[in-house]
Amino acid sequence: MTPRHPADRPARSVPAARLLAVAATLGGLLLGAAAPAVAAAPGTTARPAAVRAAEASTISVSGSGRASAAPDLAVVSVGVEATRKTAKEAMAAQSTAAKALLAGLHGQGIADRDIRTESLSLSPVYTQNKAGESKVTGYQAGQSFSVKVRDIDRTGQVVGAVNDATGDAGRVNGVTFDVSDPTALRAKAREAAHHDAYDKAAQHARLSGRRLGRLISLTEGESARPGPGAMQSAPADGGEGVAIAPGEIEEHVTVQAVYELI
Repeated sequence: MTPRHPADRPARSVPAARLLAVAATLGGLLLGAAAPAVAAAPGTTARPAAVRAAEASTISVSGSGRASAAPDLAVVSVGVEATRKTAKEAMAAQSTAAKALLAGLHGQGIADRDIRTESLSLSPVYTQNKAGESKVTGYQAGQSFSVKVRDIDRTGQVVGAVNDATGDAGRVNGVTFDVSDPTALRAKAREAAHHDAYDKAAQHARLSGRRLGRLISLTEGESARPGPGAMQSAPADGGEGVAIAPGEIEEHVTVQAVYELI
């Protein structure tokens, strides 16, 4: 059979060539369109416009809230001290005075769970002679207790009872007041802090000619009590106790809030 001339080949190979040409053209267009995105990739600071707009449309404010309430708990710091020639004698005298103190507290209805030893000490007592030399002349032993008085109206009587029971060995180091369950007081202060942050953000929005949007984030700081009821107490005279002024307990809460501006 006689071979066909190239001109006699089927005509369908021509459309195939055209398709390849069109595909190459489209590929070039696609690569050209993608080129700006590829060129921007090395730049780490380039971010989508929507992200930049969202960051520019927020406001961060702080809020502060306080709440106060009458205390329902008193914590009395009391103790005993004794000085003797020997360490053994000092510890024995301290132990006797401490037992008397505990008996006096129990006589006032203070439960064992509300009495806690805070410290126990024994130290030498030095005396300086005419030559300027220091010499141990005795020992001082002491013990301190933390006592919770749940009926604060009887705090003065408890202090007086300690003084009566221990005599010259007794020490009253101070009185502090508190609330037995601060949960409700802290919640009230937290609510005030939240409202304070919202009011500040709303004002800034109005001043900026914007409207306040949704709350984006909220962080609460540690609560504090800048004004706990506290006083230094003097020994009582007789069994009548001392005058006590509980005052109020204050709770302070701070928050950091981020709002959207629209």
